[in-house]
Order: sequence, then C-alpha cells, then structure tokens
Amino acid sequence: MIAKITKSLAIAVTAAAFAAPVYAADAADAEKLLKDSKCLKCHSVDKKKDGPPYTEVSAKYKGKADAEAKLVKHVSEPSMVKIDGVEEEHGAVKTRDAARIKNLVSWILSL
Repeated sequence: MIAKITKSLAIAVTAAAFAAPVYAADAADAEKLLKDSKCLKCHSVDKKKDGPPYTEVSAKYKGKADAEAKLVKHVSEPSMVKIDGVEEEHGAVKTRDAARIKNLVSWILSL
C-alpha cells in the first residue's frame, strides 16, 4: 500500500516538474516591459524604492484567487497611489498586448 502511494506521489511530482516550464513566465520579456515602461524607476525586484519590490507584491497576493486580475488591472490602467502619504499617479505599462501584460503579472507572482 505504501509503495503504491510512494509511486503515485513520485509520478505526480515528476509530471508537475515537466509541466511547470510550459506555464513559466518569459522573464526576459517581463523585465524588458518593466524597463521600457519605466516601472523600475519606482520599483525593483527585491529592494524597496518609492514602490514596493516585486517580491513583496508577490508575497502579498500569494494564494489569492483574484491576484492575477487585480495586478493586470493595476499595471494596465493608470491609478492613484500613496507614496509617503502623498497621492501620485501610477502609470500603466507601455503595451496593450494582453498576453504581454499577463506574462508580466505571471512573472511578478512567480517571485
């Protein structure tokens, strides 16, 4: 019985390992979009600037069902954000390509 469970678990883990790259975000494209859109002026991957680091954003939304939808809206539509108590406009990424925006959000959530 235990051997059967162990074998099933090993098969599931192996399948997941091979499936993961199919859904992996294109990091190079995500980073290019961030650079082209000047997002890195206020954000970085892992260091606090005026905006939160992307690792912090990922942790904030981890496990939330609406994470992708909220982040897609946030990066693709200008909005107001508070920085040091002052409201400022948060720009949008410089593309309307839904696939690139979704890739960016997937990359952020993968951090």
